[in-house]
Amino acid sequence: QPLRRDAMAFTFNFLLCLGSDAYCPRTSISEPGTLVYRGMQVSISCKGISDAWKYLLYTQKFEHTQPQHTQTSTNCGEKAVFHISSVGKRDGGQYSCLYETTAGWSVHSDKLELVVTGFFDNKPSLSALPRPMVTSGESVTLKCFSQEKYDKFIVTKKGEQKHFMIMKSQKTYVGQFQALFSVGPMTPSSNGTFKCYGYYKANPQVWSEPSDHLVIYVSGEARRQTVWVDSQLLCKILISFNICDFIASETQVHTVENLIRMGMASLVFIILGILLFEAWHNQRQTHHAPGR
Repeated sequence: QPLRRDAMAFTFNFLLCLGSDAYCPRTSISEPGTLVYRGMQVSISCKGISDAWKYLLYTQKFEHTQPQHTQTSTNCGEKAVFHISSVGKRDGGQYSCLYETTAGWSVHSDKLELVVTGFFDNKPSLSALPRPMVTSGESVTLKCFSQEKYDKFIVTKKGEQKHFMIMKSQKTYVGQFQALFSVGPMTPSSNGTFKCYGYYKANPQVWSEPSDHLVIYVSGEARRQTVWVDSQLLCKILISFNICDFIASETQVHTVENLIRMGMASLVFIILGILLFEAWHNQRQTHHAPGR
């Protein structure tokens, strides 16, 4: 998988935003994505103005530390491109850039966080409670867990790299470390593919290998109609037990699984009734047999 991803590249654009400064316009960042798998090639482009003759790229690990100069470009013009041939742990961080003209230096651009994933031996696991298939209006809890003592866990949704759910890990009584993410109420638009990562607070832009993908499916009104049809068919079997009215009234709150369980339980009662009737009938015949 890393070999296949090595050929991929992300480009991060730093776009100029003209401000009130006379000759030092501020820059802002447009980011097509923030997650990069280790070993990938990354191109970072800084866009300024046509009079710029030098660009500098800076990276910063933590808010309280000073940005560190990492690369310089002397390409004249409104754009400079910085390359990282193979991203690693040291490349995770918050990036910014600035440029120089004959009038002086611009201020730093806004920060762009670059997260590098694919590290550490123990990748976390992700599961959904009570189940990955829910009805619209219900909530679901995403459980991210691992044997590794990660400081925090992160859940991401495919197609939404900017919106992470982050929680501190908690140690369970069985020795695992986990975080529970409550999501809901769910709607059909909440469908999606989720995965989770773990990281240590000493290096928050370096994440673990992703968990296996978890697909969450949210059904709408169409599924409820199917449950109603199924309950009517079930009533034909259970009519002798006079519980059809109960099923009809409870249709909106019972799932297909519950109806199946009810049907199986009723069939067991029917079979037990037949067996008891046969035993009673055989005993009666034996009691009234001639000469007895």
